[in-house]
Amino acid sequence: MIKSLSKSAEKVQSVLNQYGLELTVIEFSESTRTSQEAADAIGCELGQIAKSLIFKGKETQKPVCVIASGVNRVNEKKIREYVGEKIEKADAAFVLEHTGFAIGGVPPIGHITEVKTILDEDLFKYLEIWAAAGTPHAVFKLTPDALLRITRGEVVLIK
Repeated sequence: MIKSLSKSAEKVQSVLNQYGLELTVIEFSESTRTSQEAADAIGCELGQIAKSLIFKGKETQKPVCVIASGVNRVNEKKIREYVGEKIEKADAAFVLEHTGFAIGGVPPIGHITEVKTILDEDLFKYLEIWAAAGTPHAVFKLTPDALLRITRGEVVLIK
């Protein structure tokens, strides 16, 4: 683990502190960019990784953050039912523009624009989960209920 946080990870820690929960960003020297890399670095199950995937509405071009369990693929047709329009995976420039973070480190909170958030109900199978914290090396541990509280997301079946 790295002792001092990078600028992006510090930004996430600052946002987390505003919620009054004891959530701490941890940075690793090894990559946590993919769900598998994060699970390996942390030493947890792949399903405990809460990956933040950014999509955009095909018509509105509005961002949608789907926070999925690391073991699940997102069924875009299913998500369309919840957002009311077809969605497509956002490119790196769109993700950075709307979240302020690069792909591989997008946290579930602290985005620079308002982002509709959908939570994978499978995350609620676990007592604790891990989410990205602003860089491809930073994560934080929380409960699914805490994730719901800080994101004010909608819990749905995503697969």
